[in-house]
Amino acid sequence: MIRLNRLIAQLLFLVPKSLVEIFAKQYIAGETLSQALEKTRELNDLKIDVTLDFLGEDPQKKRDCRAAVDVYKKAIKEIHNRNLKSGISLKPSQMGLKINKQFCFDNLHDLIDHARKHMVFVRIDMEDTSLKEDTIDLYLKLKKEFENVGIVMQAYLRSAIADINGMIQAHANIRLCKGAYYWEDRKVAYKDMNIINSSYAYLMEKLLSNNCFTGIATHDEKLLFEAMKLIDKLGVSKEKYEFQMLYGVQEDLRKIIHDHGHSIRVYVPFGKDWFAYSVRRLKENPKMVSYIFTNGIKNIFSH
Repeated sequence: MIRLNRLIAQLLFLVPKSLVEIFAKQYIAGETLSQALEKTRELNDLKIDVTLDFLGEDPQKKRDCRAAVDVYKKAIKEIHNRNLKSGISLKPSQMGLKINKQFCFDNLHDLIDHARKHMVFVRIDMEDTSLKEDTIDLYLKLKKEFENVGIVMQAYLRSAIADINGMIQAHANIRLCKGAYYWEDRKVAYKDMNIINSSYAYLMEKLLSNNCFTGIATHDEKLLFEAMKLIDKLGVSKEKYEFQMLYGVQEDLRKIIHDHGHSIRVYVPFGKDWFAYSVRRLKENPKMVSYIFTNGIKNIFSH
């Protein structure tokens, strides 16, 4: 089944956009900010927090990076004005890291300062390893000035333990995920899922036991159980962690976790670049292929 999922994922670029949209629309809030804000309100009404993610990473021109900053600024203002419980998530490449590091820093600084004034939290995402060191460096510099900023760390990297140790020293706010850039070389990333899961559990324990706020970002029920064990064993207060899931994925499991009294945050992507995002997500995480394909077929025959 895993090999079949990977094959399907690699062939997604051959599938007509209209067909991918059938499968993808459940996992994207919409193309516009207003649509994303509506979904945010719906989730907030269910007592679920949100992080908005504007699609369109890796722009090639500075004006496109600034345009992304403007969208995020508008989102931040609307979150504040509408009293929504939401933060934002952005990728350094979207802010211009591949163009110029200082340019990226300036964009991040401008945006995080704007967010601070509106009491909104900003999560800096982690991309492939070619950007890892610069991303960590940017985060640590920004953290010296701002409290409303966090970073993502990836458990599948061989450097993860050392990276997390550095984050603990900095008292970082961490979103911990497995990591999904499937093309990473074996020299820098584990390929065995058992090792990745073990790494995730170990890093999670280090973060929780060292009083670092931890966003436990996974849909893997085994890891969710490991998290529950650690929270109970360490007596972690609810203010020091939350569970994080993607919009439209494992909603039944999300409800179970929420009904047991744990905080949930849902990452809500929006934007016109939904096609590239959807295809990339499936390529990065072939396990989701069966889940999305099955649910997509159900949706087709239910209408």
